[in-house]
Amino acid sequence: MPTDFGAPGAHLIGLVGAGIGPSLSPALHEREAHELGLRYQYRRLDLLDLGIGPDRVGDLLAAARLTGYTGLNVTHPVKQAVIAHLDSLSEEAAVLGAVNTILFKGGKAVGYNTDASGFARSAMGGLAGARLDRVVLLGAGGAGAAVAHALLGIGAGHVQVLDLDADRSARLADALGAHFGRDRITAGPAGDLASALDGADGLVHATPTGMAAHPGTAVPTALLHPGLWVAEVVYFPLETPLLTAARAAGCRVLDGGRMAVYQAVDSFRLFTGTEPDADRMLRHFDALAAAR
Repeated sequence: MPTDFGAPGAHLIGLVGAGIGPSLSPALHEREAHELGLRYQYRRLDLLDLGIGPDRVGDLLAAARLTGYTGLNVTHPVKQAVIAHLDSLSEEAAVLGAVNTILFKGGKAVGYNTDASGFARSAMGGLAGARLDRVVLLGAGGAGAAVAHALLGIGAGHVQVLDLDADRSARLADALGAHFGRDRITAGPAGDLASALDGADGLVHATPTGMAAHPGTAVPTALLHPGLWVAEVVYFPLETPLLTAARAAGCRVLDGGRMAVYQAVDSFRLFTGTEPDADRMLRHFDALAAAR
């Protein structure tokens, strides 16, 4: 059915990232909008398909604003690069230094981060009762920043964040340490993973490795054991090589699907001003994932 996206109450949304063809976000958002009787179209704006690099995200943002988009979701690899092109940030996005949701309103582009709340809600359900005294986080990019914030917010005693770029992990630990307490988060290079996992309660993987466009695993399977829970941020595919190996090792696991849904719930609310049905979106996500 044709939709006039210039009309009041209509919403044109985009997803900006690289290799986002498998993303379930368009179908997830559009189905919920249909259930709520909203005019809503969600488009992929894939940097690879457009033939542009992350350095051109500002141009893409300007074009979306001029085209009449209500807002954008933002994913790898531009969650941090996009900040320079925004007019303002929510408090959480400013602390994290990463954005996954942009709302165009009153001539301004405002950045938000719903990844943190999405992971927090996912972990509280999917890892209920799990020990959080010592958690290792692999990846200090946009998703990693959100996960670190969420872990500290739900009571993790200590988070050790590791990244191939040791300076990036140090900057994240410094920013969140100022907010949550410097004794609760430390940083190091990714090469320290083996020693970091010694005695850890859990591991959260927050790098692009395992995505459809970045196959493989960033965690040696020999480091996995039944006393360790493992959470994944990647959700396409839902069952990553890391999760398969973790299950085989006897680990309790949490896939990236629930985080994807709950961040979508919060983004949808920002875009439309309407409260979505989170349980219905979870059911729809499960159906979409099963059909893959």
